[in-house]
Amino acid sequence: MGGLTVLAALRRVLPEEQFIYLGDSARLPYGTKSPRTVTRYARQATGLLVERGIKALVVACNTASAFALAKLAADYDPLPVFGVLEPGAAAASAATAQGPILVLATESTIRGGGYQRALLTLRPEIAIYGRACPLWVTLAEQDHPNQALVDRILLDALRGFPGVGDPAGITVLLGCTHFPVFRQRLHHLVGANAKIIDSAATTARAVAQALADAGLSASDTAPAARGVVQYLATDSVQRFQRVGRLFLGEVLDQVELIDL
Repeated sequence: MGGLTVLAALRRVLPEEQFIYLGDSARLPYGTKSPRTVTRYARQATGLLVERGIKALVVACNTASAFALAKLAADYDPLPVFGVLEPGAAAASAATAQGPILVLATESTIRGGGYQRALLTLRPEIAIYGRACPLWVTLAEQDHPNQALVDRILLDALRGFPGVGDPAGITVLLGCTHFPVFRQRLHHLVGANAKIIDSAATTARAVAQALADAGLSASDTAPAARGVVQYLATDSVQRFQRVGRLFLGEVLDQVELIDL
């Protein structure tokens, strides 16, 4: 579901492109599963999308980006394949003067250490912290009306980290595509000077540049198809539509039920 935040960013940057969005709602969450399982799921999803004639693939999930991106790029070469982890790390590095950087993500993403390695490669002098926030995924999908309760859950994940509430600020990297829905509240909770980074906008810009460089932009797309989005889900279309509205900010009218 959280990948819809990446889709929203892609549509802002590439308004004339045609998109196919596949939400693996039958097997979520990926963030608690093993690298082997996530890679298998990602390959199955990619195979279906390739059959539908995609010209580029965006893996709009941090866990799948961390575990499966290299395999997908090798298996489907020369198809351009983009993940969200490297752009997110680059954005956090660029936004940080002297640290620290706090990565908030799912259990698998934190345990795998992909963000930590990417950040340390870019900024070896910066202190990098990581914390798994499994409750945030469920919370993001609930549209919970009790803001005080939501704030308590968010604050629990922030406890004990240097820089939280500090006037100098802290860089918080949202390492899960569900988490941008909390951006406004996090700014309030960690301080006005905090930098809240997610990879959606950075990924979208990277995709746009790569498509232009490769001559794959929407100029070759039929005018009637420009801006069209096809939504695919592997289970519970009604829930996908209801929860999807929270992430995309609009109604998902037509969703096709598919089987992987």
